[in-house]
Amino acid sequence: MSKRVMNPATRTAAVALAAAGLGASMVAGAGSAFAAEGQAVTPIAATASAAVAAQAETQAKVAAQVKAAATKAAATKAAAAKTAAAKAAAVKAAAAKKVVTAKKAASWVKPVTSYTLTASYNQGGAMWAHKHSGQDFAVPVGTPVKAAGAGTVVKAGPNGGGDGPAYGNAIVVKHANGTYSQYAHLSKIKVHIGQKVGAGQQIALSGNTGNSSGPHLHFEIRTTPNYGSAVNPAAFLRSHGVGI
Repeated sequence: MSKRVMNPATRTAAVALAAAGLGASMVAGAGSAFAAEGQAVTPIAATASAAVAAQAETQAKVAAQVKAAATKAAATKAAAAKTAAAKAAAVKAAAAKKVVTAKKAASWVKPVTSYTLTASYNQGGAMWAHKHSGQDFAVPVGTPVKAAGAGTVVKAGPNGGGDGPAYGNAIVVKHANGTYSQYAHLSKIKVHIGQKVGAGQQIALSGNTGNSSGPHLHFEIRTTPNYGSAVNPAAFLRSHGVGI
């Protein structure tokens, strides 16, 4: 049996070609693996980046909405507080005005209610030695008589409280503004000298005592406690917000 021997040059070329073929396969395989790996990784990275961006955008929108809602709530609260403060101020002002009005109205009042005006101030006639010094209110005997203004009783009793028998039972009250009010022809006196009285407080009952032609209250406003210093009582009351 003969043995074939390959030419060394031919053998070397075959080995080189085989090595070259293996290298090409390896290179191609590596390239394929690299390409496959690149195709698998790139979409995941892109998707993650997009998700982060989308999440950030959503959070920004939510934050903006929360901030807008908070701003609106604060504005609404401020507006409500301002409205409430304005209402409170209006109510307070109205209450203060009411109190002032009430105090002004209560400073002076009519001495009697449900009356008929008869003889007026400075009226002449046979009933008086001089002209009439006050305003007469025709009322039944026993009608409550009230202090026209706050003050202190300086005269109270029969004989006009010291002004003479023509007045019958009478009271004189001194007021803070330096004036005096007088109430005459009373059936009953309910206060005493030195007593403090308030505007509208009952001080007596009307009557028909003294120089009187019928039951009535004789009312005067004076500049002193004594007879002879009277001023027009109707005009005085009107100047203090009280009409008769």
